[in-house]
Amino acid sequence: MAQDRPTASELLSAIADFLRDEATPVLDRAEPGLGFQMRVAANALAILEREVRLGPAADARERERLVHLLGRSGTLDELNRELARQLRAGERDEKDEALMAHLEATIADKIAIANPKWR
Repeated sequence: MAQDRPTASELLSAIADFLRDEATPVLDRAEPGLGFQMRVAANALAILEREVRLGPAADARERERLVHLLGRSGTLDELNRELARQLRAGERDEKDEALMAHLEATIADKIAIANPKWR
């Protein structure tokens, strides 16, 4: 239920913080290999938290850009398949400024979820 607290995003964030800040340092001293795996797990949870929090809006923006770019409606998956078809067929390429703007915006949204410290 969306109105319930803590939200999925808050739960994922709390678990990631606990693993990173409390469990990992203990494991690093006792079992360094396990400490590394714990950091990987904490990072994966942080990505999931950002996906839950930022993903729906990013998907909506991507879909809106694709509708404008392709001049047709459809689901995000359908529109991406059509864009891929057009690229494979040579109907669009890197000279298409609207395409490049769409790709840059889409990549920026994906990086914000996967690794927000990248920029």
